[in-house]
Amino acid sequence: MADPNDARDSGPRMGSPLWAYLAAVITIGFTALVVAQWWISPPELAGFARSPLFWMLTVLVVLGELRPVLLSSSMTVGGTYPSTMFTFAALLHYGLPVAVLMQAVGMVVNCAVTRKAWHRVMFNIAQATLACTAAGLVLALFGSPPGPEVSWVPKGPDMLAIGLAGLAYFVVRALLVSGAVALHERRSINRVIRTTIGHQSLVYAGLLGLAPLVVVVMKHSPALVPLFLAPMAAVYFTATLSVRRDHQAMHDGLTGLPNRKLLVLSTEEALAEARLSERVGLFLLDLDRFKEVNDTLGHPVGDRLLQIVAHRLTHSVRPGDVVARLGGDEFAVLLPSIRDAAAAREVAARLRVALTEPVRLEGMTFDLDASVGIALYPDHAPDFELLLQRADVAMYLAKEGRTGVEIYVADKDRNSPERLNLIGDLRRAIDRSELRLHYQPKLDLASGQVRGVEALLRWRHPERGMISPGEFVPMAEQSYLMRHLTQYVIDAALEQAAHWWHTGVHEQISVNVSARDLLDSALPDRLEAGLAQYRLPPKAIQLEVTERILMTDQAYTADAVRALASLGVPLALDDFGTGYSSLVRLQRLPVSEVKIDSSFVRRICDSKDDERIVRSIVDLVRSLGLRSVAEGVESAEVATCLAAMGCDLAQGWLFAEPMSAVDATVWLRKHRDPATPGFCFLGSAEVLDPQRA
Repeated sequence: MADPNDARDSGPRMGSPLWAYLAAVITIGFTALVVAQWWISPPELAGFARSPLFWMLTVLVVLGELRPVLLSSSMTVGGTYPSTMFTFAALLHYGLPVAVLMQAVGMVVNCAVTRKAWHRVMFNIAQATLACTAAGLVLALFGSPPGPEVSWVPKGPDMLAIGLAGLAYFVVRALLVSGAVALHERRSINRVIRTTIGHQSLVYAGLLGLAPLVVVVMKHSPALVPLFLAPMAAVYFTATLSVRRDHQAMHDGLTGLPNRKLLVLSTEEALAEARLSERVGLFLLDLDRFKEVNDTLGHPVGDRLLQIVAHRLTHSVRPGDVVARLGGDEFAVLLPSIRDAAAAREVAARLRVALTEPVRLEGMTFDLDASVGIALYPDHAPDFELLLQRADVAMYLAKEGRTGVEIYVADKDRNSPERLNLIGDLRRAIDRSELRLHYQPKLDLASGQVRGVEALLRWRHPERGMISPGEFVPMAEQSYLMRHLTQYVIDAALEQAAHWWHTGVHEQISVNVSARDLLDSALPDRLEAGLAQYRLPPKAIQLEVTERILMTDQAYTADAVRALASLGVPLALDDFGTGYSSLVRLQRLPVSEVKIDSSFVRRICDSKDDERIVRSIVDLVRSLGLRSVAEGVESAEVATCLAAMGCDLAQGWLFAEPMSAVDATVWLRKHRDPATPGFCFLGSAEVLDPQRA
């Protein structure tokens, strides 16, 4: 059976160099085959038909064409067929016409059994015919060549002629096959010969060297000829075991694709062969939503899906490109030669198109998609490890941004040396308590009263100055530091809340936590211990999580979320409106507050679409019995619109900028004083605190 991942059966494009090469070799080879048959007269053919030895040798040639002897798992030029020994023996004994006829019959049978494409079979017949013709011409130079009318049995003095004829046979076949492979895979013929000539020459030397012995046995004891199958079988099975071990070490067991080890070797070889003007491309491809298939239908269906993906990828790349499976649903594609980044994007787009064709398994139809990251040599990295790392960075950017394909950009690399240094600095900043919390008040739009504060993290780096949370928090989320950072913020917020609550300022502090931290089973215990230590009620602190928590069902079943609800610590949903969730799912979480993202709030007076979005969110949140909070309020006009919509709370620079703990304490005490004017938005009237920061 044909290998489903072998793309060599795909016919060459008409007019291409490979098409012209195959057409030329096939034309010349079949011409030589037809001319050779003119040497056999009808009486001679009838004589061969009555000869048991002729049929025995024909059967041995056919059997020898069924399975090749492989010394390497590389599919570059395939294996060497044992029929070579019997074909060369037929050439020495019966002459060129009989030898090429037997070889052609054997290759046609091989085609029927292995289902090779006809252009490959015709090329194989042609190149074998030309190799036999070259060997026959060498024998003719040393005397009368063997022919159908006179059988020949070699003797000791004939060894030089036989050796040179065997060398001519091997050289012609090796050059013709290597030329086809080089054109098919767009590689230099020198590179193909260099990587295959070693083990091929050893096998050919053994097979061709045994051919004269076969002829001697044919002459004196024809019945013993089949005994040559025994050593051939031993060689075949020994080589097969060796190749199987080599294949297992270099290929993925499920899909049959090259694994990481073979990908490394192929990439290093491509980098060594790359010319100054050429680029080498490495793609990293990760299937989207593959886990849902495994979880829903089980791993057997998932495995079948991976095999289909492997087949599609292999048949969507160019000849010579390497498709590998790195594990799970992650694949890599090596382009040994690519023009530029635009051409790499075209290949990546073609791969994604091939994958998006629906797959039907177990009575269900699956729509596949993938995210692809691209890294190029020498533009982005000088070696395999860096190429793979940077393709991985680009792939995750494509997945996060839902763009499908991304090329590596150094500025977006979160794993640059500068960022690694920053992670170390952040670790030390946490240990030395160099991070500070600033606090921004939330106000009731109807009464102007303070209804809590949000804790915002600030980091003043000793050398780089103030570093934005948008720079170091995502970095912490992708490292081991996020849990330490969350614990640091919660401890600092509890300590500040205790200072306020025990001095009469009973304001709730909201703390942002990641979805991973919220699902951490240790979080409720830490909060309970902290609240007990500082003698605070659970409502003194509120946890804010982003809307992405609604995207996973784990949030609705996590013990940590239920424990927080039992503890009485309220939850708030931050940046609502930026994700793809629905308020129906919101009902399933113990959330008391929904914060509307500032990107919508800022434009409600200028954009009818944003105004409708915010109004809808406010109405729906109210219908669920929750509290709505508008973020990023920077103008009195926006605050008035929000109040008219019925939004409960608001925060933003209109009321106060984030303040240090000392400044926030002064601000809170001042604005909790009944004698101090607050903020009121009733209709179009507004009263602003003249002391607002």
